[in-house]
Amino acid sequence: MTPAERSGSSHVEEARDARLEDESPTLWGQGFSEVGQSMLTSAVRCFAAKGFQATRTRDITAGAKLSPASLYVHFASKEDVLFTISRVGHERALAALQGPEAPDAAAHLRSVFSRFVAWHARHHVAGRVNQYEMFGLNPEHYAEVLGIRQQTTEVFRKAVLRGIADGSFVQVDVNRVVRAMLSLAVDLVRWYRLDGPDSPEQLGEFYAELALGMVTNPAIAKASGASQA
Repeated sequence: MTPAERSGSSHVEEARDARLEDESPTLWGQGFSEVGQSMLTSAVRCFAAKGFQATRTRDITAGAKLSPASLYVHFASKEDVLFTISRVGHERALAALQGPEAPDAAAHLRSVFSRFVAWHARHHVAGRVNQYEMFGLNPEHYAEVLGIRQQTTEVFRKAVLRGIADGSFVQVDVNRVVRAMLSLAVDLVRWYRLDGPDSPEQLGEFYAELALGMVTNPAIAKASGASQA
């Protein structure tokens, strides 16, 4: 079997892998040509399955059924593909948190957290790339994506601080608890499958209750150090 045939065989296997089935292709609906969308969808699957470093440009184009040289018509480099995926993915995840605040702090935290979890479940393949392949970005692109991540973190910081301020949450170390919440929310990208027993919405509601427990349980407040500095 030739290298090209081996590569094609690999892509057939990936195309049939249920673990790589999610709604990530819907992320590229605006601002990208049909060919660009196909490349991004292929790249997400390749990066999630093999990692950024191990993926070749020909792997990406083969998954989109295009010639290797066609990637450079739409993207400057393989790193530029990763940056596009990371930027769009993080922007869409942040956008999922936007909306009017719920009337009380607990309902607000439950709402934003469940939406964040559900987003990562629906887009778990792109989410895996967002969480574990960022170090493939060049310094400028890394800084830009990191800025979006920090905006996301701030949404949850404000949600927790709101509850502490009105007395509905216990006094916790906000930074420590928010880190724990975000870790809980994104860890599912390692194992979640759309054909599993829990829908994204069911998982979001369950995880939101766990997150709420982090800010209403006095034992967690004591363990966190209860510092708001």
